[in-house]
Amino acid sequence: MTEELLSRPEKAASPTESTEHWTLVAHNDRVNRNWNDLIASAPANVARWYDYLRTQPTTRYPGRVFPLKGKKYSGAWECEVTSGDRVFYVPDVTSRKVVVYYAGKHPDPAPVPP
Repeated sequence: MTEELLSRPEKAASPTESTEHWTLVAHNDRVNRNWNDLIASAPANVARWYDYLRTQPTTRYPGRVFPLKGKKYSGAWECEVTSGDRVFYVPDVTSRKVVVYYAGKHPDPAPVPP
């Protein structure tokens, strides 16, 4: 596993020096490539959710961002980027880091966190 910082979409707000921001990382290279594919296909949507995940990843957004249910999904969240694309992630409140472990087409069933 190699964690990499996720790319900031062009339309995302510029990062500030605020300590309020969370760090977004990809669980592995595949996730990072898929994240970049999402940026290419829906840049405005990814930019919106990039900012959301950097500022409030543990806040529910009805119908769009929510924690997954079930023991095997403990701590994992889902974000609907577009009607067909999803990002699954695990926020670490202590380190203020969001580890994205899946980015891409909506899978069925949801992927299990690492």
